[in-house]
Amino acid sequence: MSHANAALTPRARLRLAQLIVDRGWSCATAARMFMVAPRTARKWADRYRAEGWAGMADRSSRPRTSPTRTTPAVVRRIVALRWRHRLGPVQIAGRLGMPASTVHAVLVRCRINRLSRIDRVTGEPLRRYEHPHPGALIHVDVTKFGNIPDGGGWRYLGKQQGDRNKATTALRTGRTEKGNPRIGTAFVHTVLDDHSRVAYAEICADEKAGTAIDVLRRATAWFAARGVAVERVLSDNGSCYRSHAWAEACTELGIKPKRTRPYRPQTNGKIERFHRTLADGWAYARFYDSTDQRNTALPDWLHFYNNHRAHSALGGRPPVTRLTNLPGHHS
Repeated sequence: MSHANAALTPRARLRLAQLIVDRGWSCATAARMFMVAPRTARKWADRYRAEGWAGMADRSSRPRTSPTRTTPAVVRRIVALRWRHRLGPVQIAGRLGMPASTVHAVLVRCRINRLSRIDRVTGEPLRRYEHPHPGALIHVDVTKFGNIPDGGGWRYLGKQQGDRNKATTALRTGRTEKGNPRIGTAFVHTVLDDHSRVAYAEICADEKAGTAIDVLRRATAWFAARGVAVERVLSDNGSCYRSHAWAEACTELGIKPKRTRPYRPQTNGKIERFHRTLADGWAYARFYDSTDQRNTALPDWLHFYNNHRAHSALGGRPPVTRLTNLPGHHS
């Protein structure tokens, strides 16, 4: 497609060239008619003679050779400094003794000009993916939160008062072991749809295979009630997900189980990021004076997350907007 200020479109070039080649007009006369230079008219006429209609198309303005182009060896050094040390163009240019504008151009060409596109742990470019429809893949995982002692925990009351409340609660529940008060851990089993980011979560007493399977059964039923058929499930390499019982349950439900590469939590990054949102928005969002109070608040927060909370990956819309088959969704 011609640029906005082009004097001739491909169709106009063809008419110009046909006047010169087929009707015998002079280049100067045809050029005056189309308000271009005679040299331009001669160029299109020559292309028409050589290539016909195909010669009227735009061509790249990129030069055949670029003698001053940054060499591959220097590009590799720039990329290495960006990946390993997360340096900006100015810092890299200072180390390599070259203009910062050149470094920035190389980073843009390699698509690593923004640090948000580089994994913080490995330094490699992020490889983002998203499955095409709800249910194509769900992520499952377990995150843990310490239970809250009666009267509140240390995050809001301070360590001294929090330790006193913890000791009192442990004494009441009989969980004091050799003077070390224990009040237990909440295991939150989470399920997240890859396409829509709709989330399901349950608070359980452990992370054993039987518990994880029960959560999966209830989660698939919860998604099915919303018109989503689960096809695949992605988990980490936790013992509950490596068990034969888990594989058998997935087969029974018609779900294909998949696991992330060992020591590669980035593959399950969507649910890892959801855990951070869960912690900030629910677990540590406000003062709770007991574990029961926090547990009671989870369903309401999940409803807010799924139906009202703007999600940056969805263009500022809540996850439920991607479940287009919800009853009454378009009414």
